[in-house]
Amino acid sequence: MSTGRAVWWSVGVVAATVLLLWLLGRPFICTCGTVSLWHGDINTAEDSQQLFDWYSFSHVLHGFLFYWLLWLLGRRMDVLRPVRRRFVLALAAECIWEVIENTPFIINRYREATIALGYMGDSIINSTMDIGCMMIGFLLAWRLPVWVTVLLALASEVIMAIAIRDNLTLNIVMLLWPIDAVRTWQGG
Repeated sequence: MSTGRAVWWSVGVVAATVLLLWLLGRPFICTCGTVSLWHGDINTAEDSQQLFDWYSFSHVLHGFLFYWLLWLLGRRMDVLRPVRRRFVLALAAECIWEVIENTPFIINRYREATIALGYMGDSIINSTMDIGCMMIGFLLAWRLPVWVTVLLALASEVIMAIAIRDNLTLNIVMLLWPIDAVRTWQGG
């Protein structure tokens, strides 16, 4: 796959994701009618509605994880050796997650099992920026030494745990295997 084809595939995957999110009934922007660069309060209706929020950092970590996983697979599979192929696959995986995350099943699961009691799903603009954050994470993992990406990942998880009592690790645990003690701690 040439670089040009990788770019076209990437644009197509993101465009298809935006269309699917629209078909799922996701609003393009926050239903509050405003667009903000950052929204830091996870306990409001604007959470996951604005351009960036605390969970944007988790999407950067998605990029790290996709890069490392696809790099490992690329060591065994020649077809995955070119980084542009791994990038397009990572992008497709993130886009699939954004669509799944915004289905009624997952939105309700977040409401039932995590601290996101009023979670409404993402706006399309927020999902698009989440995809962009994953792409940044992938590119950082590609270019930075492993120890730097590991340090960034750990710092992100610790800072998020301190700031909002949530992070990628807790999000996954609470979505799959809710733990009452963790939910109580997260609730403050």
